[in-house]
Amino acid sequence: MRTTRIILKSVQIPLTPALSPGERENHWPRSSNADGSPGSNVLSSEQPKRGDGKPSREISVPQPKGLPRLRERAGVRAEVEQKSISTKLPTISGPLLKWFTWYARRYLRRHFHTLRISRAGPPPAAGLPPVVLFANHASWWDALAGLAVKAEFFPARSAYAPIDAEALKKYRMFQRLGFFGVEPGTARGARQFLRTAENVLSRPDSLLVITPQGRFADARERPVRFEPGLGHLATRVEHAIFLPMATEYIFWEERLPEILVRFGAPVEVSARHAGGFDAKYWTALFEQSLEATQDALAAEARRRDPEAFEIILRGGAGQGGIYDWWRAARAKLRGEDFRKEHGTK
Repeated sequence: MRTTRIILKSVQIPLTPALSPGERENHWPRSSNADGSPGSNVLSSEQPKRGDGKPSREISVPQPKGLPRLRERAGVRAEVEQKSISTKLPTISGPLLKWFTWYARRYLRRHFHTLRISRAGPPPAAGLPPVVLFANHASWWDALAGLAVKAEFFPARSAYAPIDAEALKKYRMFQRLGFFGVEPGTARGARQFLRTAENVLSRPDSLLVITPQGRFADARERPVRFEPGLGHLATRVEHAIFLPMATEYIFWEERLPEILVRFGAPVEVSARHAGGFDAKYWTALFEQSLEATQDALAAEARRRDPEAFEIILRGGAGQGGIYDWWRAARAKLRGEDFRKEHGTK
């Protein structure tokens, strides 16, 4: 029995507050503990363990003789193992995407006070391999919030996301926005997703967005559990960055709620990892990575510290209508500055 030794590392550079999108792309995420304090390079406090039961950044994996071929281990039938098989990607309409992003931002402003990004977890830099952004699925608002995040942090990348094939038939416009259809809960749908996702990740400037829980789930639900597709994808990629993103929708001091977002520590995956890591390993690692990111965001949400976040979208505040008109008139008569917000956040 021979042993494959692999070391997983993540590069970390602290975020400078109030960076522009161009400057922000030159920074990597900083991992942190659940209480928001700076952490180490380890993705979470409880990574999948090696054979002796001890967690370690250096993972030693026994590789038995006669190890099945990678795609057979991933549960994909032999006829799909041909590397040339791929699914055509949807053609993204630049003008339509630009308009819909504008519409999404406007709609979010009407219904939320702010969209805030945790300063403790900026996204990866530009010029990197393809990125797989995997996020929790907390609300109907996820797609619109995701568009705003993409425009702010990944403006140069072409983004794609899976969607129920039946839903795509009803909303065909989504295909021109980068959505591709899959049949959920079927072997055919699983193969279709993997082929299309591989095609996406063959392009260096691509962004694949996935909600691997496969359903709506409360942001505080524990443990975090994924469908197996993301783990299988990790066994098939040539080179990609897998980046967790946590989202919460909460009320602080205003009539309208806040959207809080935090990026986690990136996981770099390449073909050289295939010898010792199977789909179950990657699924467990990604589950722990997103759960740690969600725990850190929850701790920040409870502290209600506005300095811990950068506002990338600001919406409505105050009561609105006649009441705010009266408040503004009174402030003007008194020679005071009028501020719509009720609180300090």
